[in-house]
Amino acid sequence: MKKNAVLITLFILPLVVYLFFATGVNSFMKLPVLTTNIPNINPSWTTHNGEKVSLDNKITILGFSGEEILKNRGNYFLFNQKIYNRNSPFKDFQVVFIAPEGTKDSVNIILDRLKKLTDVSRYHFVYAKPNEIEDYFKSMKLLGTLDANHGTSRVYIIDKKRNLRGRKGKSVQGKPEYREGYNIQSSAELHNEMTDDVKIILAEYRLALKKNNNRKDAFRDKISEEVETNKE
Repeated sequence: MKKNAVLITLFILPLVVYLFFATGVNSFMKLPVLTTNIPNINPSWTTHNGEKVSLDNKITILGFSGEEILKNRGNYFLFNQKIYNRNSPFKDFQVVFIAPEGTKDSVNIILDRLKKLTDVSRYHFVYAKPNEIEDYFKSMKLLGTLDANHGTSRVYIIDKKRNLRGRKGKSVQGKPEYREGYNIQSSAELHNEMTDDVKIILAEYRLALKKNNNRKDAFRDKISEEVETNKE
């Protein structure tokens, strides 16, 4: 009996654990789409350098900074530490905040401080009128709302096709779950939920890219074989 128990502990149990986690990862490799075809950033909403920003073909973390940017400056440093620094090396990753007109000086202060910690080239703050910000937010068909300062502490994951991605259905514990945004005031939420969900999106595109490359290689190999056959 002891020998059988040892064999189970050494060989069978690790295999069961591996299959359990492998199944869990595969079943959660797709982050649900909550809203399709989010409107692109209005071309007239430019950055402080006059640059235009687009959501097309980018994995975007989208936020609404509101008028009290300096008051909420701690949120940006927490987000920078938990999310931005880990994902900024990915070339198709960007962070876009839609800010009310008149807040450029406050944004510049935040960016200047962040520059001392990281490369801020993937941060983009664009400026719009308050009513335009409200209309854009409504177009995203969210359950949440903006505050009186036209901002929110939540940020949203937008995929390359401008779809809002989040959680919908049941959690790992089997409880109903719906998450459309992530609270950048909460270190736990950023670390335990958003970090995982961004990883899923990035893994999804890496897998798609790998499949496309494999298809290209197979096509190239087939052409090469045909060329060699025709030579003979």
